[in-house]
Amino acid sequence: MFKDTKAFSGFSVNDMQKAKDFYYGKLGIEVSENDMGIMTLHISGGSNIIVYPKPNHEPATFTILNFPVSDVEKTVDDLINAGITFEQYDAPIKTDAKGILRGNGRGPDIAWFKDPAGNILSVLKEG
Repeated sequence: MFKDTKAFSGFSVNDMQKAKDFYYGKLGIEVSENDMGIMTLHISGGSNIIVYPKPNHEPATFTILNFPVSDVEKTVDDLINAGITFEQYDAPIKTDAKGILRGNGRGPDIAWFKDPAGNILSVLKEG
């Protein structure tokens, strides 16, 4: 039934201007907005993602968006320099001082951070 459909995902935020400033201004993602106040994130090589306003927004307790990158350490450093704070987790997914969970052959290196609405995002080693 949905084998050939072009599905897309979406998530809510509580402040569209802060979201636009974050996704476009800090992360460098191309965005567009429609007349209904819905923003679209134009992700290279993938489906678009919609971001919609929700006054009673509650962030998910899981990662809603993952960004595969070739160099997690450099990306984390660049994002820290842009003012982004990385999450610190303890066992069983203990992160280091930078907020990176080192895969060490058990999985990819990954680091989590939040958008202004509290949604959890990640950068992880591609491949």
